[in-house]
Amino acid sequence: MTTSIEQPVANAKPDPNAPVPAYSWYALGVLVLIYILNFIDRQILSILANDIKADLGVSDAYLGFLYGTAFAIFYSLFGIPLGKLADSWHRVRLMTIGLSLWSAMTVLSGFSKNAGMLTGARIGVGVGEATASPSAYSLISDWFPARLRATALAIYSSGLYLGGGMSILIGAVALEWWNETYPGGGPMGLVGWQAAFIAVGLPGLLLALWVVTLKEPVRGLIDGIPSEPVAHPFREFFDELFQIIPPLTFIGASRRGAAALALNVAVFIGAFLAAWIMTGLVGSGEGAIVAAISDQWFLLAIGYYAIYCWAAALRSRDPATFALTWGSPAFLCTILGYGIVAFMAYATSYWSAPYAERVFEISKIQLGWWLGMPTAVAGFLGVIAGGRVADFFFTRVPYGRILVTMFGLLAPVPIMWFMFTTSDLTVFLILAVAAQFCAASALGGAAATSQALVLPRMRGVATATFFLATTLVGLALGPYTAGLVSAKNGDDLATGMLATLWAAPVGLVLLIGAIVLVPSAAASVVERARNVGERI
Repeated sequence: MTTSIEQPVANAKPDPNAPVPAYSWYALGVLVLIYILNFIDRQILSILANDIKADLGVSDAYLGFLYGTAFAIFYSLFGIPLGKLADSWHRVRLMTIGLSLWSAMTVLSGFSKNAGMLTGARIGVGVGEATASPSAYSLISDWFPARLRATALAIYSSGLYLGGGMSILIGAVALEWWNETYPGGGPMGLVGWQAAFIAVGLPGLLLALWVVTLKEPVRGLIDGIPSEPVAHPFREFFDELFQIIPPLTFIGASRRGAAALALNVAVFIGAFLAAWIMTGLVGSGEGAIVAAISDQWFLLAIGYYAIYCWAAALRSRDPATFALTWGSPAFLCTILGYGIVAFMAYATSYWSAPYAERVFEISKIQLGWWLGMPTAVAGFLGVIAGGRVADFFFTRVPYGRILVTMFGLLAPVPIMWFMFTTSDLTVFLILAVAAQFCAASALGGAAATSQALVLPRMRGVATATFFLATTLVGLALGPYTAGLVSAKNGDDLATGMLATLWAAPVGLVLLIGAIVLVPSAAASVVERARNVGERI
């Protein structure tokens, strides 16, 4: 079944206080299901980490790299062209294709026989999942008026926490049932952690058949700025690939002239020189640790170089979008400030289960019920409450949403400190719930602020840029930092987790900057876009 596009009513003036149609809430519910599955497929690595480590002979540094950087770089890089495609093509169809891809690659993860195969499969998961949030954020912004967007985005984002928490229980049940039923390995020699990947990947292929039935709304209609359909959306998508996927980036730079190509090559060399230096600085240790360090920094070099290429191309090809995103200090402070929240939150959500399993010696099933499900509920309540409070504060002060994001940054710091130093399991579990609730509260306000700082036609790219911060700062660095410090200190995950708290002061400075800059930036979006040639 194909999607349909609702046509705008001529000369219609949107009523900002009009009731939200029931269909918008229904469609939001479907998006939440997609995001739940998204994070089940992503987060299941947490409960499987110790088994993968024992079976494949890898280090904590590799496990952090696998969950973080290997996924995050490709999620980020492909998120940019896919975000552009979400701004110009059928978002529902794009999300359906992505859901099918990442579900298939999750199934493929279950057939991995070594670290290289598993890394490749998780890269595929990252590419598929890159379609989800740019499409969803853009759709939600066209289904819900500005007064409810933080709430709607928070409800969607609750899938992150529900899926992340549920993954621990689902993974534990699948793994232990398989190992009890087939103690020597099951069909095709598959062991428990492999069966768990397959079990969570298959439902996504069925969900895709439901997702494709959603209706495609008209961009910007709800804001009174309907956008015309793009004549050649895939031409723009492939043009975007030439701007961000190495080595196609050299061709993309050459199109902008010899000077642009020379600067591009210089940045490329500089990025890999920096990676070589960082590998040398932190590369001591056993062979497995050194390999993970090398992979981490050289993959990050590719990622950061590619982001430079894309930003430089965006400035040349779409100065209005560049001016409202990369050229906006308010936008950058908002997304990077939230990126620091994600740095600590991703490390905590990934390493909590392996830490508890090692330190308190409890079973995976117990972890699923006592850690996974309570933190799922806490994250759900935290992101919903944070979104509602952010909307409430926003109606009173223009930087109100940033205040909630700042709370989500600072409140988890003392909680995490006591969480990873206590010797009492009950205290650990209570603090894990509290940390999840507080960190989750930051997301809705930050996401809604990023959407408020751009024009409707730019929302997909703005979302992809927002997720660059959450992935290249949060996901790519947080879990890896904790795993590396742990590996260098005799697999001491407590020391690794406490090492992530140094980032909080950096995030605080960024969010203070956002408080100062966001009000005037949000009030001048149209004016600043016009100043660089936008016809509006």
